[in-house]
Amino acid sequence: MYRREPSAPVSEGKTYDVKIEDIAREGDGIARIEGFVVFVPDTKLGDEVKIKINKVMHRFAIAELISEESEESEESEESEESEEEE
Repeated sequence: MYRREPSAPVSEGKTYDVKIEDIAREGDGIARIEGFVVFVPDTKLGDEVKIKINKVMHRFAIAELISEESEESEESEESEESEEEE
């Protein structure tokens, strides 16, 4: 019989907060959303980032990096706020 594959847990155009869990042979970061593989260029292992899904394929998706969620960016925002208060 015909076996139907479950639909992807991501949608084109939506944004997600993910952690890069692996690196593909081509160098793209790999994140997983509910076990579904998402390739994210310009990331490295361990990055916690916000992504936007550009294309959803049968077994994986391709996303673009929107912003990195790092402690450094939070610290720089806090220091800017401190300077504004002075």
